Amino acid sequence: MNKHKLFVASCLSIGTASMVFAIRGDVAGPLSQAFHITNEQMGIVFSPAFWAFTMAIFISGNLVDVVGMRRLHILSALGFIAGVALIILAPHPDGPVASLFDHIGTTLLYAGFFLLGLSHGLVEGVINPLMASLYTDEKTRRITAVHAWWPAGLIIGGLLAIVMSNLGIAWQLKLCLILVPAVIYLAMASSLRYPKTERAMSNVSTGEMWKQAVRPMFLVLFACMWMTAATEMGPDQWFPRVMGELVPQLSPEAGSGVAFLVYTGGLMFVLRIWGSAVTHKSPVLTMIVSSLLSAVGLYWLGALDKSSSAIVALTAATLFGVGKTFLWPTMLGITAEQFPRGGALLLSLMGGAGMLSVAVVLPIMGARMDRFGPGAALQMVAGLGAILTVIFSILWLYFRSKGGYRAVPISEGAAPERAARGFETARGVVSH
Repeated sequence: MNKHKLFVASCLSIGTASMVFAIRGDVAGPLSQAFHITNEQMGIVFSPAFWAFTMAIFISGNLVDVVGMRRLHILSALGFIAGVALIILAPHPDGPVASLFDHIGTTLLYAGFFLLGLSHGLVEGVINPLMASLYTDEKTRRITAVHAWWPAGLIIGGLLAIVMSNLGIAWQLKLCLILVPAVIYLAMASSLRYPKTERAMSNVSTGEMWKQAVRPMFLVLFACMWMTAATEMGPDQWFPRVMGELVPQLSPEAGSGVAFLVYTGGLMFVLRIWGSAVTHKSPVLTMIVSSLLSAVGLYWLGALDKSSSAIVALTAATLFGVGKTFLWPTMLGITAEQFPRGGALLLSLMGGAGMLSVAVVLPIMGARMDRFGPGAALQMVAGLGAILTVIFSILWLYFRSKGGYRAVPISEGAAPERAARGFETARGVVSH
C-alpha cells in the first residue's frame, strides 16, 4: 500500500471538486444563453452542488466500510467525467422552457450538475476517513494538508477559465478542464490498494459507531460545524459583488473581487500546506484563533465605505483569509481524533452539515444585503465567528481541566478482548 500515492490521489480529487466550483460560476452566463434558461432556472441547475453533495456524503459515510474506499473513489471520478459529458452533449432547446424537465437537453443539463455534486460528496466521504486511517497519529495535520487542494483547485480553475474567456474559447472546453485531474486520479485509484477504515480494522460495530453520534461533545461540534462552514464559505460567494460595492476602486467589471478571492485562496493553500503541523499540535486553540480572526476580518470588511482604500480592504481581507483557512479541516480533524470509533459516519455528518449550512446562509445573506447593504451581511456572519470564539474558548478550558487536548486512541473504551482482535485485524489488512 503506497501512502504517498493515496495522498496525491486524494489531493487531486478534492482539487477536481473545487475546479467544478470555479468553472461552474464562469460558464453560468454562456450556459443560460445556450439553453435559453432564466437565472432562476440556472439556480435550480446549480442546486445539486449542495443537496446532492450532502446526500452522497451521508450515503458514503454508511457504505464506505461495506463497498470500500477504493470503489467509491473510482465512482466519484467516473461521476465527474459523466457529469461533464452530459452537460457538453446535451441538445440545446430552440427557445425558453417552462420547466427544466420539459426538454431532454435541460433535463440532461440538470442531471450533469447533479452528478458533479454527487461526485464531490463521494470525494469528501472517502478522503477524510482515508486520511484518518492512513495517518492515525496525525489526523488533523493530514486532513488539513489534503484540503489545501480545495483553494488550489479554485485558483487553478478560476484563472484558467478567465484566460480562456479572454481568448474567446468556448464554454465546453472550459468544462473539459475538469476532466484532466479526474482522469488522472481515476487511473491512480484504479491501480492502488486502499486500507480498510480505522473503525473496520478495529472491529467497531455499526451500532457502536452510531452511538458516537449522540455523545454531547459531538453534538456541540456538529452545531459548531454549521457556523464554521457558513463563516468560511458564505461570504466567498458574494465577495466580488460586495467588494465592488463597498470600495469604488474595486469594480466587479475590473475583476478585482475575483482577484481578492484568488488572493485569499492563495493564503489558504500556503497556510494549509505549511501550517498543518500547527493545527496538529493544538486543534482547539487553532479554532479559537481562526474564529476570532474571521470575525474581526469580516466585521472590518463590513465596515468599509466609499472612502476606504484598497490597502485597508486588503488588510481586512487578509485577516479573514487567514482566519477561515483552518476552520473546515480542523473541525474534521478534531472529530476524527476525539471520536475515532465514530468512523466515516461522523466525518460524513460533519461534512454534510457544513455544506447544508452554506445553502442556508446564502439566501439569508442575500436578504440582508437587499435590506441593509452588503456590509451588514458580512457583519452578520462575523457574529457567527464571535460565537465560535466563545464556544471553543470554553472547550479549551474543558480540555485543559482534563490535562490538555489529546487524540483519543480507537481502542479506548473497547473491551480488552475486542481491542486485541482489532490489533490483529489491523496488521496489513487492505481492501480492493
